[in-house]
Amino acid sequence: MVGAGEWQSETMINQRRNRKKLLGVPVGVQDLTRLLDTASAAIADQRSAFVSPFTFACANPHSLVVAQSDVDFRSALQACSAVVADGVGVTMAGRMVGADVGSRITGHDFFLGMMARLNQRGGRVFFLGATVAVLEAITIRAREQFPNLDVQGLAPPFGDWDQATNAQIVACIRNAKVDLLWVGMTAPKQEKWVHANAYACEVPIIGSIGAVFDFYAQTVERAPAIICRAGLEWLYRLVREPKRLWKRTLVSGPTFFWLVFRERLQARQ
Repeated sequence: MVGAGEWQSETMINQRRNRKKLLGVPVGVQDLTRLLDTASAAIADQRSAFVSPFTFACANPHSLVVAQSDVDFRSALQACSAVVADGVGVTMAGRMVGADVGSRITGHDFFLGMMARLNQRGGRVFFLGATVAVLEAITIRAREQFPNLDVQGLAPPFGDWDQATNAQIVACIRNAKVDLLWVGMTAPKQEKWVHANAYACEVPIIGSIGAVFDFYAQTVERAPAIICRAGLEWLYRLVREPKRLWKRTLVSGPTFFWLVFRERLQARQ
């Protein structure tokens, strides 16, 4: 009979085999339901014995461009249990190179799905990132929407942390004995942090979800559902925050498609 830890390891190995590489980063092909099933199984395994955490991240054109020059970021994405196509540009690029990266799954989709799954059985959730005000808003809303969850959070210092501060943050999370850790520190900082600290935190599921913190706290308005379904959320956000997002949209976007096109040409040679 396969033990809990062995079963999870085998599941993760099979999942990684199903992912298709896009600019060197494996992007998953599971639909949202199967992804939630796989992640949820990690909680049961972890409660019986500590094994490898299930780590989740999102891939969009900007992050994949940054990963080409940031080796640590690329390594963090490659090590994730699941990297999803969070952006219509990634799914389009996948088709360009003949790689089925699956349907678009946003960090917001995975967040709400996992919170609902855990709420059914009861559990503990920890939010790391943002500000005290944002975390307070998240906590209030989460406790109302998911009453069976014990919600905790920590707003870490801005900027880079020394080893002592990082050790205190990790100890705080580990001592909370949570089932689910959400990290919202923007990419690539959040993915790098998870990659370096996932095992020390001893949490079954860790998700790097960035802007979802602000969306859920309702401190930043998300695009209407019809715009999200049309794959135009990037345009909505650009219009609302042009100073912050113009470079990642108007520079990283074209760069991404050029890199994908070049990858396709090289594959044909």
